[in-house]
Amino acid sequence: MNIIIAGGTGLIGTALTRSLLTDGHTVTILTRSSGRTNLQPGAQSQTWDGRSPGEWTQVLAGADAVVNLAGATIGQWPWSAERKKQILESRINAGQAFALAFEKVSPRPRVYLQASGVGYYGPRGLEPLNEDVPAGNDFLANIALQWETSTRLLDSMGVRRAIIRTGLVLDAHGGVLPLMALPVRLFAGGPIGDGKQGISWIHLQDEVRAIRFLLENDQARGAFNLTAPNPLSNAHFMRALAQTLHRPHWLPVPAFAMRLALGEMSALLLTGQYVIPQKLVNLGFGFNFESARDALNNIYR
Repeated sequence: MNIIIAGGTGLIGTALTRSLLTDGHTVTILTRSSGRTNLQPGAQSQTWDGRSPGEWTQVLAGADAVVNLAGATIGQWPWSAERKKQILESRINAGQAFALAFEKVSPRPRVYLQASGVGYYGPRGLEPLNEDVPAGNDFLANIALQWETSTRLLDSMGVRRAIIRTGLVLDAHGGVLPLMALPVRLFAGGPIGDGKQGISWIHLQDEVRAIRFLLENDQARGAFNLTAPNPLSNAHFMRALAQTLHRPHWLPVPAFAMRLALGEMSALLLTGQYVIPQKLVNLGFGFNFESARDALNNIYR
């Protein structure tokens, strides 16, 4: 397959690119930088501005699939008004650019995968959430809803569009796990807030496998939760992490301290969801890592 990836130098994009190249696929990374320093060996590159059609549109003609992972990280502190605007616009602009670009090319890619996140559901307490649950109404939910809607036009073009609502991606070298592991390594690990908030997680290997599964499965349309089938409370996840790292689990972090330190961004740690990958399982996808303990043991072996 000839696959275009936007956001191909991040944690997920890098691992996906490596996996596709290993199996002999052609990968072109859309990048805002003219350099190739962050590209996987064997990957091609095409510059774009992430907001409008341009010369980059030509690479879509004849491509088989597009994976859009583009978007500014939500993990950068603080969430100022300007930062929140950047988080939103980087996602919406990229999605709209693809929708407009698809109108201009022939033949079009047959498949389009649109990134999103489990923040789509908003804080939901202990309620298990499948793909039929409607969007929440907080900042992250509103972003995810607009992110997904930005490429809805592709449905009317006959393009098979799948949305990947990804949870917490576990990897030792990127994402949020190293930050979560740091206090544990310093013997200060424990639950955050009341510890009841859900953590819907997925091993990076399964994230890549699930994306490839959706790329190749002609029945895959609409939204899919990319999370392992066994979400945990924050308290149970942090305990599993402490046990894996052979550290104690004893020092709770008060919610008020997180709010004082991080402001609105504290929602990333103090709220959560118990998300179930119902549609992915129904299509026959099998996870290599269904329990957080197995995933963490693999990561830190």
